[in-house]
Amino acid sequence: MKLLFFNDFQLGIMKGDNVVDVSDVVSGIPHLEPHQLISGLIANFDACRATLEAAVDASDGVPLSSVRIRPPLPKPTNIDCMAVNYMENGTRDEPAEINAFQKSAYAIIGSGDTMVLPDAPATVFEGEAELALVIGKTATNVKAADAFEYIFGYTNFIDGSARGLPGANVFHAMKSRDTFAPIGPYIVTSDEIDDPQNLQVQLWNNGVLKQNFNTDDMGHKIARCVEFITSIHTLEPGDILATGTNHRGLNPFQDGDVVELEVEGLGRLSFNVKDDLKRGWGRDTHLEREERGEPGSSPQVSGKYA
Repeated sequence: MKLLFFNDFQLGIMKGDNVVDVSDVVSGIPHLEPHQLISGLIANFDACRATLEAAVDASDGVPLSSVRIRPPLPKPTNIDCMAVNYMENGTRDEPAEINAFQKSAYAIIGSGDTMVLPDAPATVFEGEAELALVIGKTATNVKAADAFEYIFGYTNFIDGSARGLPGANVFHAMKSRDTFAPIGPYIVTSDEIDDPQNLQVQLWNNGVLKQNFNTDDMGHKIARCVEFITSIHTLEPGDILATGTNHRGLNPFQDGDVVELEVEGLGRLSFNVKDDLKRGWGRDTHLEREERGEPGSSPQVSGKYA
């Protein structure tokens, strides 16, 4: 099942290329805000599933292209992101020490929305293509062997980054900016994904394929990620755990860009990039620069802070 919010945060379920409004079916779930509705549904999904399926069977829905897509998880309590969690196509001898960080709920935007680059002296702005786990039930000190019992589903996730900020302790300022976590377009329930540890991840910037890797390249696998995060703090239904990226295809985001992300089986997330300062960078990926003996991100070539 593919769950999403659309228009004025009506809850919908995908039926082919159409979306069926199931808001009436879930109206009894206590909520004041959309995220309380989706997290309540996730927590009680088994009890609601048959009624939801019947509602979808009874309606043709409307074309997805005719509605405004909203973030499927508008304001998660926790957004945990794994750090340096890929083997970079065999260029790392061993996984990095397991680590993670958090992003603000205000970083969340949906498909069709806009990532806004702040007036900050970053050397480059990049977005990392990631598979995100959506937590299905309260998870504390979960063992790796039991991890998949706690995963409700999956969604596309972008980890926006303002790299190269001055100072010695800038990770929060780098990662947790407003609009720096595009997700969606929907949540795909776990039963529809045969093997989340073998999914192709592709990101296009203005139609040019930049990131193209498989989740089998993770250094710390999904089950270990769940075990690690829940050993530190509890996760609740509707929380997000993003599993990291392969950095070799990272490329600068800049004003006017249209970025698309598709993790295999999860639909395509598309969003715009806006920079009021109109700063400019080269277009090369990390890998393209590395192959020329110029490691790192493309340098800024114009605008403030260049």
